[in-house]
Amino acid sequence: MSTHAESWHAALHRLQRAGVPHALATQVTSAGSTPREPGAQMVITADAVFDTLGGGTFEWQTIEAARQRLAACEPGMSLEAFSLGGRSGQCCGGFVNVLLEVFPGSPVTLALFGAGHVGREIVRLAEPLGWQLIWHDSRDDAFPAWADEIPRLECRRTPDPAAAVAELPAGSHALVMTHDHAEDRALVDALLRRGEACASLGLIGSQSKWASFRSRLADAGHDESALARVRCPIGMSTGGTGGDKRPYAIALATLAELLPLAASTDRPDQRGLDPAVLRDLF
Repeated sequence: MSTHAESWHAALHRLQRAGVPHALATQVTSAGSTPREPGAQMVITADAVFDTLGGGTFEWQTIEAARQRLAACEPGMSLEAFSLGGRSGQCCGGFVNVLLEVFPGSPVTLALFGAGHVGREIVRLAEPLGWQLIWHDSRDDAFPAWADEIPRLECRRTPDPAAAVAELPAGSHALVMTHDHAEDRALVDALLRRGEACASLGLIGSQSKWASFRSRLADAGHDESALARVRCPIGMSTGGTGGDKRPYAIALATLAELLPLAASTDRPDQRGLDPAVLRDLF
C-alpha cells in the first residue's frame, strides 16, 4: 500500500479535477476507544492512500472495501461497520462506522482528432461536462497554450492514426476533424476496425466527402452495418447549424448530437443510503 503525504482534501480536489476514480472514507461515528474521532477522512485510489483513519486492520479493511468497489465500477455510498476487536481484530475495543463514497471518474471519454478551429471550440464547450478528453493532432505545436488549463484533458501528438486509435480506452466516443482528408479516412478506417469498442464515431465534412469516404471504406472491407455507424456531417441529427458554418456553431451542434449518445442508461441508483440505515446509525 502506497501512502502519500498529500492531504485528503488536496488529493480529493486533484483527483476530481483529473477525473480519476477514487473513494472518500469518512469516520461518522465512534464508541469507546478508537484510533481517530468522527470526521476523520482519507482518500483511496487503486494504488495510493491519502491521509489516515488511524491505521490498523480496520483501516486496511476500509481500503480493501473501497478498492473492490472501484474495481467493480460501483459508484455511490455505503456504510461500513467495524468492531475494533471483532471484525477488525484490534485491541481498542471500540466501534466505528465509516461512510464510503465511491467516485468512478469521468463517465465519458471523448477522443477528438484535430486541433483546428472546430476542435478547439468543442474542447472549450465540453469542459464543464466532466468528460475525459483525449485530444490528438499529428502536427507539431498544434495545441493552444490554454489547453494546459483544462481539467481532464490530455493532448497527444499522434502522427500514426492506427497507433493513436489502438491506444484509446474501450468505449470512447470519437470525433474526426483533422486538417487532412487522407488522415481523416485513415482514422475512420482504424476506428471502424475497433468495432463496438468505439462507442460512437463522428466525421466532419460534407455529404460529398462522406460519399467518397464511404466508397473507399467499403472497398477496404467495411460492411454496411459498420459504415452506418459513422455520422457525417456531424451535428445533423439535431437539425444542423441552419447554414451557420462558424466553428462555434458547428461545435454546438456536434455536442448537442453527442450528448444523448454519451448519456449512460445503465448507471445504478444513486439516491444515497436508505433512510432506515441512517436512523439506526444515529
